[in-house]
Amino acid sequence: MSDYVASIRAHIGTAFLMLPGVTAVIRDGDRFLLGRHHHSGLWSLIGGGVEPGEEPADALLREVLEETGARVRIRGIVGVYGGEPMMVRYPNGDHVGYVTTAYDCELLSEATADPEELLELGWFARDEIPALQRRDWIDRVIADASTHA
Repeated sequence: MSDYVASIRAHIGTAFLMLPGVTAVIRDGDRFLLGRHHHSGLWSLIGGGVEPGEEPADALLREVLEETGARVRIRGIVGVYGGEPMMVRYPNGDHVGYVTTAYDCELLSEATADPEELLELGWFARDEIPALQRRDWIDRVIADASTHA
């Protein structure tokens, strides 16, 4: 949790909070890089929150580096997503709704899972993803990214 979000949480507790986010759609051909998150055990795309004063594209580069140690090149925007599918209740009770900008990305260096955030990383073909325990919202993002290929 960022210092910014922690300062808001000090005032509102675990009540609903809407936050801007970024999502990296890192792909190689028709394979997508997903991370299995430590807090939920679910597979998802790599991403996180935008800090105050931070450009969303810079936030994306920072989040990918923090979670995977990798550098990426942004090729474009896939789309912007929000609503019910983007709402999360974390194990500590915090209720969050994200509005995320998803970026199409190319991996430029080796990626390894940060053990504080991710249990593992994996490359999956689009047709393998529905069999994973995952955040359902990624299906829409991946479908949109596939049409931009």
